[in-house]
Amino acid sequence: MEWETVIGIETHVQLSTQSKIFSGASTDFGAEPNVHACEVDLALPGVLPVLNREAVEKALRFGIATQGTINQRSIFARKNYFYPDLPKGYQISQFEIPIIEGGSLTFRVDDVEKTVNLTRAHLEEDAGKSLHEDFVGMSGIDLNRAGTPLLEIVTEPEMRSSSEAVEYAKTLHALVRWIGICDGNMQEGNFRCDANVSVRRKGDNTLGTRREIKNLNSFRFLQQAIEYEARWQIEQIEDGLSIVQATVLFDPDSGETRLMRTKADAHDYRYFPDPDLLPLIVDDDWLVTVRSSLPELPKSKAERYQAELELNGPDVASLVSTLEAASYFESVLAEFDEKTIKSAAKLIANWMNGEVAAALNREQKDFSVCPVSPSSLSTLIKRILDNTLSTKLARLVFEELWGGALSVDDIIKEKGFTQMSDSGEIESYVDQVITQNPQQVDDFKAGKEQALNSLVGQVMKLTKGKANPTQVNEILKAKLA
Repeated sequence: MEWETVIGIETHVQLSTQSKIFSGASTDFGAEPNVHACEVDLALPGVLPVLNREAVEKALRFGIATQGTINQRSIFARKNYFYPDLPKGYQISQFEIPIIEGGSLTFRVDDVEKTVNLTRAHLEEDAGKSLHEDFVGMSGIDLNRAGTPLLEIVTEPEMRSSSEAVEYAKTLHALVRWIGICDGNMQEGNFRCDANVSVRRKGDNTLGTRREIKNLNSFRFLQQAIEYEARWQIEQIEDGLSIVQATVLFDPDSGETRLMRTKADAHDYRYFPDPDLLPLIVDDDWLVTVRSSLPELPKSKAERYQAELELNGPDVASLVSTLEAASYFESVLAEFDEKTIKSAAKLIANWMNGEVAAALNREQKDFSVCPVSPSSLSTLIKRILDNTLSTKLARLVFEELWGGALSVDDIIKEKGFTQMSDSGEIESYVDQVITQNPQQVDDFKAGKEQALNSLVGQVMKLTKGKANPTQVNEILKAKLA
């Protein structure tokens, strides 16, 4: 029997403000426990929350970027539950009327475009943190995070595989960094995902009972947790057991999910409007100001690259996958004039998505700290375009640049990497290869095109990769015609 996994994701995005959402306490990470907890965060008697305007603006930036509906009047509510790291006994959040409804996010999975619709995005405060490691038989409570501004982003249950879920999360992660609302630091808990997972038989349109996997702070854990949970649910059902709605945790060491608590529904939290906070009103002028402050968005930039530079979809998707990649690409491209920009753009994209990306991945770096500067890569591309370097020689130059060499032209001079473009010189090597490989010559004349590639390879080997491969092809074809 075939099964289908149904996935929706809730992401808690910590908004990059200097102070908390309802108080002036610092949001700096790494302080001693409870240093950044203040009276407002603890709701001590006599204190009142005051909404952080910057947190609202960052939420608006997200709503505009995802083409969601901005509710110009939204309500803060108290979400009541009792947990040690929530000393006031409630969390200030948004329920019935969130600041943003709808919107969507588009990404690629295996070169196929996928769009996931967003249900809502609402503002809320973070809770504190329970600490277990340093206490025997007890838990410590660190309230530094209490009151930290969050934007909770909720999707429709439209993802059908762990791969789709991961690509969605990566795209969302890149977007919130792109528009400057979150630093995306997953290790510090600034971007964390909850995955709602259920399974159903293929062809069945009824949603199964979901279990929520909490606080996944890496893309790898997100994928592993979803895959384990889906397998576990399928096995339970095939064994004649039912799935109970629950909240579960993922154990990275065992690769398993384990029950945390039965899942609460909205009515269990006894939501009611917070009496200390007025409705949030966003006027038209405020929206116009926020809209004008946004940078060119990834989708718009991708469309422009395709239209103006004639790049294909997969190439463009990689170039706009992060703000750092897009900035690097445009810095390299800026070195070319109108006559060469289109041919250069394709080469730059190939190199960034090929050699450069591979080298960065090996060293777990991104384009913001790439050892090869945009200026160096642009010079390398120019030497390919003017036939100074073959692709093979260019790769050798790139290795030298990655190792710390500063000048493309100095490397070419010192290493003797200049491409051989003299037709007479190339012809002499071609003649040698033709003489030494009569069988391959006969095969080519008999219609076996692959034989030509072999002959070209032999010439390139003799010239140590320095011969212009285009010229080699032309000379070989002329002599064997």
